[in-house]
Amino acid sequence: QVELVESGGGSVQQGGSLRLACKASRSIRAYCMAWFRQAPGKQREGVAAIDSDGDTSYADSVEGRFTISKDNAKKTLYLEMNGLNSADSAMYYCASDKWGCTLINGLPSLVQHDYAYWGQGTQVTVSS
Repeated sequence: QVELVESGGGSVQQGGSLRLACKASRSIRAYCMAWFRQAPGKQREGVAAIDSDGDTSYADSVEGRFTISKDNAKKTLYLEMNGLNSADSAMYYCASDKWGCTLINGLPSLVQHDYAYWGQGTQVTVSS
């Protein structure tokens, strides 16, 4: 079992920034890692993913505003979020592939069922 612990969530005003972190209990070097989010009454959606080579994929809604990165030595995944708006308010979850990396069209998957391990989530609230 892999433990993922998110941190960095909070309340911010529209246009503000936050940096989320996810500390893993195992090496993340060889695995696809991703951030998902879920707002009340909505389905969980993929936000950003990164593969073992550092290639990234983003949801259209966050492209250009969010940046996913990782520090393999620290076993930590990050999500830098800029230009936040109310539509970004959600619980944010860190996720890890179980076996390696699932690619779609050569980029890390943003599909929920491709990820086996999940954190407990960190809340992001954006106020206008």
